[in-house]
Parts: sequence; C-alpha cells; structure tokens
Amino acid sequence: MRRTLRTTGFLLLFLIAGASPALACAGLIGPNGAVNLVRTTTLAAYHNGVEHYITAFSFQGGGGKFGSIIPLPGIPTKVERGGDWTLQRLIRETQIARRSADVLAAPAAQEGVKVILETRIDALDITILQGGGAAVGRWAKENGFVLPPDAPEILDYYAARSPIFMAARFDADAARNRGQQIGDGTPIHLTIPVDNPWVPLRILGLGKQGSDLVQADVYLLTDVRPTYLPRARRGMFLQYSAPASTALTRDLRSDKGMSWMPSAPMWLTHLAINSNARDLTYDLAVDASGLTLPSRPARLMSVLALGMIFGAVWVTGLAWKGFR
Repeated sequence: MRRTLRTTGFLLLFLIAGASPALACAGLIGPNGAVNLVRTTTLAAYHNGVEHYITAFSFQGGGGKFGSIIPLPGIPTKVERGGDWTLQRLIRETQIARRSADVLAAPAAQEGVKVILETRIDALDITILQGGGAAVGRWAKENGFVLPPDAPEILDYYAARSPIFMAARFDADAARNRGQQIGDGTPIHLTIPVDNPWVPLRILGLGKQGSDLVQADVYLLTDVRPTYLPRARRGMFLQYSAPASTALTRDLRSDKGMSWMPSAPMWLTHLAINSNARDLTYDLAVDASGLTLPSRPARLMSVLALGMIFGAVWVTGLAWKGFR
C-alpha cells in the first residue's frame, strides 16, 4: 500500500445501510433552489502510480438541469460508469467496524479552456477541462452554470494546484425519463495517473454561509498505511484505519472496473468531515508511500486553503438557460 486515494468526491450518491443520499464534494444549486446537498461520499484509491477516483451523482429534488465543477489532480485517461456497489460496500464495512462508456476524446480550445474529454453516462454529461480559474469560470457561465460570489477565488486556488477540472451536468428530467428515482446514484470512475493524490475538501464549502454544515466521507485505499496532512483539524475525524478485510477485497474486486485492485488487502482509511463552512479551510494532502509527510506543495495546499467549495467536490450551481 504505497499510495493513497483522493476524495472527492465529490458528487451525489445513494448510500445503503441507512445512510442518506449524498452529493460528491460540492455545493449544489439548482435553478429553482429545490436541489438539496446532503452528505457526500468519495473513494480515492491509489495503486501503481494511478489514482482511481470514484464518486456518485444523484438528485434529491427539483427538476431541469444542474451540476458541479470538481478539481482533479491530473488528466484522466478514462472516465466511465463506476461499479454498482463499491461505495456502498465501503460504507457498510466501516459501519460494521464501528458497531462492533468509453470516453470520447474531443480536444477543443474555448476561451482559454481546453476541452480534453467529453462523455455521456446515464443522465450525466461529463466534460474534462484544462485551464486557469478565470477561463474555467467563463466556460462555466457560458455553459449555464450560475457561480456563487466565492467561485473566482476558489477556482483560481485550485487551478494553481492543478488546471484540470471535471464539469458534471445532471439532467433530472432525463433521469426520470430513464426510470431513475430520487436518490438513485450514478457512480463515476476516473482513472488518473498522478505522483500522489490529494483530496480537495475546501471546495465543499462553495457558495455556503460560514455557519452552514458540511458533511462528507472520504475513503482511501492504498497499498500501505498512508501519511496525510492535516493530521488533526477541527471538523475532520479519523473513523477507521486498518488493512481491508479479505471479504471486502473480494467484494470490491468483483465490482465493475475494480479488477485493478491487487488480491492482497490494501489499507483502508475512512475520514469523516463534519464541519462548519468557515472552518473547512484546508485540503487533504497524502503521501501514498507512508514513509514521509506529503510534499511541500501538497502540504501548503492542505494548510493554506482559505475556504471551502463543494465538499471537495465541488458542485457549483447550474441554471440551465440553454443546455445542449
């Protein structure tokens, strides 16, 4: 277990075992204000120099189209529909412990933004973007996103770390037409080659008031026990840290897109975020080798963050004026 996972998660997810639906790492704003952001859940798994980032989107109310913008640590080589039970199985594992589409490449420059990948997964339109904060903000507005006042600062902050973003546009009406029910999640699996993962937590507070509660679950799967910063921070709690069980390893490897996992158990870490937006002023920096603390640039990202966007996910609101 040399490497770590990134969160992220960042989007809406339907959880089993009594957990509530969640939006992965973002603050979601719909055109009529009826879309609710609840607890978010994300898996960041790291093995052989590749991060596997898995999160899920679901809608909790309202109609029309809305979405999120999520910062990524690098350019994904693959964006596909995730497995059917990976996130739920992780939740069940840690709860028990406490109780006892091929990507379509479409490079195109647009106002300083490069569109690297575009694909449609169920009722989600996924776009991978490369560009500076201001350029990504312009692209978002031109594509129907309504950005809150703190968006420019947050986008600039993340673009300085990595100029790669994922825009996920969710069509609730199309989801209903497909037979999806409120709370049903669409899992998304991104495969990202990267030296070390980092988890964008600050973005979870995007558009929120200082007293607003932000809740998220971040799961890390790494070859060995990872080190991370911050170790102790107001609103972040270590819930679980142990080798994954043989049963969990078997179940995860059998899910769609998870055959990359080694047969030997990886290290499972569960961090819970339960913070006011004003206190979520950090990201999670990880050293996947477990031998040292995260690198200085990653450490600065974790310590000097000024505020949160979307639970590290990062959902900005969309008002869909002319969605294609």
